[in-house]
Amino acid sequence: MKEVTIYTDGACSGNPGPGGWGAILLYGEHRKEISGGEPNTTNNRMELVAVIESLKQLKSPCKVKLHSDSAYIVNCFKQGWIDNWKRNGWKNSKKQPVENQDLWKTLDGLMKIHDVEYIKVKGHSDNELNNRCDFLAVQAAKEQSLR
Repeated sequence: MKEVTIYTDGACSGNPGPGGWGAILLYGEHRKEISGGEPNTTNNRMELVAVIESLKQLKSPCKVKLHSDSAYIVNCFKQGWIDNWKRNGWKNSKKQPVENQDLWKTLDGLMKIHDVEYIKVKGHSDNELNNRCDFLAVQAAKEQSLR
């Protein structure tokens, strides 16, 4: 399996409000930056979309080290939340429907293709690639607010 490193971030101006996401994919000497946005969304949705869109870029099953500053994303997999949600019919521990279920289901499907390790990074610190993803996400959110 190819080994790919991915950094992702999401941003939202207001919550909900115009949002954006950014990602950097690294494979060997190759580097690819992607970003996008939505006019009315939440920060958590943009964090999820960044991961989904990154994994969709991969043309074959890969071993992925995915770096995110989102505890929402990282804890879901590291603490097994998604397994509990699926077991409970996509209900959370309070028996309420899981928020952003559409995106979690899409991501769950991608997780069956790729071997993904989630790595938590500190946001807005000295991590150059995380800061670049934040810049891409904020720029994409600003573009949405101008529409």
